[in-house]
Amino acid sequence: MIELNGLTKTYNRGQVKAVDELALSVRAGEIFGFLGPNGAGKTTTIKMMVGLLRPDRGSITMAGYDLASSPLEVKRRFSYVPDNPDIYQRLTGIEYLNFLANVYRVKAEEREERIPQLLELFALTGAVSDPIKSYSHGMRHKIVLVGALLHDPMIFVMDEPMVGLDPRSAHHFKEILRDRCSNGRTVFFSTHILEVAEKLCDRIGIIHRGKLIALGTMDELRDQARDKESLEKIFLELTEA
Repeated sequence: MIELNGLTKTYNRGQVKAVDELALSVRAGEIFGFLGPNGAGKTTTIKMMVGLLRPDRGSITMAGYDLASSPLEVKRRFSYVPDNPDIYQRLTGIEYLNFLANVYRVKAEEREERIPQLLELFALTGAVSDPIKSYSHGMRHKIVLVGALLHDPMIFVMDEPMVGLDPRSAHHFKEILRDRCSNGRTVFFSTHILEVAEKLCDRIGIIHRGKLIALGTMDELRDQARDKESLEKIFLELTEA
């Protein structure tokens, strides 16, 4: 479902390698957690995956389409949740959702069913007619999540999607992701919340200084590290250098 091959991105005229020859495959129906310290290359990787940054080298294939040669075909098949919910603040919540539904060609009967359900799950029903500029940071993040779920994409690409969510919304969101993946969808997300990654992810990749240093299930990661306990201790051991 997602194939990254030799993905490389440098800054400062090639002096700083943000992502270094990253090769990674994520299967259909999989929740994949992408972990790493600050500055490790997570957000740069995700921005290349969604077309916001152009890689220096390497290729990105999503849902069978190459991002460089078929960008619109790729973008029709994923939702992107950034780490910072910078969205159209002069729109109301419902205007924003209908705008996204129009972009992704969600039929009227589908949006009429999905929007109320998702708003209720994230406790936004009463605020959806208000301008987004009046929302708290957490509410803005939740309306972005509703928008990302609205067209039921094949792939979810998310940068720190749990940050700012209240416990109830986080619980519902994790249930939605698991349900989507049970129906063949794919989730790729970065997080600093290691407990969430440990409990939710089918596989985990750890990036450090632009390189993928560990990849596998929790059991496989335990085999790669001396410490056999939590993901937190495995992460700290593998990224200590």
